[in-house]
Amino acid sequence: MKILVLNAGSSSLKCRYDDLEGPPPSDAPAPVWSASVELKADDPLDAVLHDVLRSVPGAVDVVGHRIVHGGSIHKTSVVTKEVREAIVAASAIAPEHNRRELQLIDEARRFFGDRVRQIAVFDTAFHATLAPAAYVYPGPYAWLDEGIRRFGFHGINHQYVSRRATEIVAAELVGPKIPGNPAALNSAVLNIVTCHLGNGGSLAAVRAGICIDTTMGFTPLEGLMMGSRSGSVDPGILIHLMRRHGYTADRLDDLLNRESGLLGVSGISEDMREVLAAMDRGNERARLAFEIYTHRLLREIGGMIAVLGGLEVLVFTGGVGENCAPLRERIAENLKFLHPRVLVIHAEEEWEIARECQALSRSAS
Repeated sequence: MKILVLNAGSSSLKCRYDDLEGPPPSDAPAPVWSASVELKADDPLDAVLHDVLRSVPGAVDVVGHRIVHGGSIHKTSVVTKEVREAIVAASAIAPEHNRRELQLIDEARRFFGDRVRQIAVFDTAFHATLAPAAYVYPGPYAWLDEGIRRFGFHGINHQYVSRRATEIVAAELVGPKIPGNPAALNSAVLNIVTCHLGNGGSLAAVRAGICIDTTMGFTPLEGLMMGSRSGSVDPGILIHLMRRHGYTADRLDDLLNRESGLLGVSGISEDMREVLAAMDRGNERARLAFEIYTHRLLREIGGMIAVLGGLEVLVFTGGVGENCAPLRERIAENLKFLHPRVLVIHAEEEWEIARECQALSRSAS
């Protein structure tokens, strides 16, 4: 099965092409072909995508798409009219991502025609196992009827790294031939906290492969301090700003999503590397930004551990999680009393999407 994966972010398009025969390995192998294109706000997406698609070195049977918000859909799905409508409806919550992903679906269909199956893999799907106590907000119950609930995001990578962590630890406990052995993995009932830390960031509490809590919510704004997003703040601050300064919804959106986090506190950058470099030069606001980021990360990890009732494995993934050793060392030092196994696992969203596409295609055939 020849699978092309298209993963559109806010500023990049990542592509992966695999020719899969038989059960796929869990860990990501080298792709047959891959590409990454930086996108600018004024780039015509159709022209960029067509240039990429013309470079794919073979026939395509399936195109897999990362969709940030699945709305009412909680599993990997073939893109039908109904599925597309659900993605459109969820665009009101995740407008920048879903609208770009819808463009990719439409452009890929124009390029390949209807003979190539399009499959949507949702970042929200891994968190569909949350219990009502975890996903219902403590506001008026009518919110739930309106679809206002916690969804969670980054689920594709949380799913990948939590599975890989289970395999790695199971192999260490039972033997090197364990990864991929379902019986052995079922016996490895581990409490895992996965830390997806990039420009955006979220945690997932995973027990025996099932997500039971996460830090992002109705939108990707809830939870951790991020590159330019505030994460969770006292809602009373927003009411105060609206009453005292006349802030509009659009102004609050800019403030919380694009002017806060590492950038807002440091005044330097949303990039952790630049914040650390400024710290080394003695910049106190950069140091404060790092300290807040670390404190809030520790606090949220503590909440995930409490929900799980313990911790065996702590996983770091994403650009910050994989590359910021000072952050990992600080977190590990504070949690050493729990004696968790600490792993760094490279994010492999495109490979996880390919696996999901193959699994769905096989089950439908």
